[in-house]
Amino acid sequence: MLFFALNGSDKLGRKIAAAGGFQVSLHEEREFDGGEHKARPLTSVRGKDVYVLHSLNGTSYASANDKLCRLLFFIATCKENGAARVTAVVPYLAYSRKDRQTKARDPVTTKYVAALFEAVGTDMIITLDAHTVIAFQNAYRCQSIHVDTHKLFAECLAATMNSERYAVVSPDAGGTKRAQLFQEALETVSGRDIAFGMMEKRRSGGAVSGSLFAGDVDGRTVYIVDDMIVGGETARRAARTCLENGAKNVHVVATHALLGQDGANDLVRGDVSQLLVTDSIELPDDAEEVAGDRLQIVSVAPLLGAVINRSHSSAFAS
Repeated sequence: MLFFALNGSDKLGRKIAAAGGFQVSLHEEREFDGGEHKARPLTSVRGKDVYVLHSLNGTSYASANDKLCRLLFFIATCKENGAARVTAVVPYLAYSRKDRQTKARDPVTTKYVAALFEAVGTDMIITLDAHTVIAFQNAYRCQSIHVDTHKLFAECLAATMNSERYAVVSPDAGGTKRAQLFQEALETVSGRDIAFGMMEKRRSGGAVSGSLFAGDVDGRTVYIVDDMIVGGETARRAARTCLENGAKNVHVVATHALLGQDGANDLVRGDVSQLLVTDSIELPDDAEEVAGDRLQIVSVAPLLGAVINRSHSSAFAS
């Protein structure tokens, strides 16, 4: 087995390799005038089971488009040079939010990205907490593995729970199933009964609205659960509503933290007691400095390392 971590995902790659008990294979990435680039493995991939890691969040030095292109080209290079199987390990999968048409002539970008992965010969794709699991699974004709963080977060939070009462809240109707699965995991791990709530959210022209709320949060510690935080407005609205409905305090739990300094600062200032995220993408150093001890990062490296080992063992068992 060979495991590559492309530039920008190398920090997480080293953690995954250490947790899984395998090495990060060497590769080269070069930049050319005019914005072009190339990447290649520095070891033979012929006949190998190859895993390529890259999280496709945009940063100040590389857009989501650029990262996607680099990942696709590297997968194609491995296939071109005889790899027996190539798996894309994409903790954060770009364009997963646009999985259906909500307005006339809307793109269905999730489907287009899937077609790109298939076009370069990707045999399997592994992702973490896709925005809509059904849309992810239906978009890909190659083998797809969806990994969720429900138990990972539940175990982390259960260790801090006390005699207080607790509730799990979805910040929008679309995330109801995700929040319910997390509620069930937290109940199983903690052995406690956990209440449930849901917030209304509508988005039009970039503006977020909706004020309906259902659920019992009065006197409870609330966990608002989402797959990602971008600007933080959805989480802030839900946090304020929970506090207005009597919540004792509010914690935000999200897998993918696409937050810069301003987003982290706004989110943890006042309404949110704690922000719990994973290292699926690398947070800017200034975001961690601003949030301070209100930010807790849970590593997904052991989870992804185990998934990679199981995948390799089942497909290439001697």
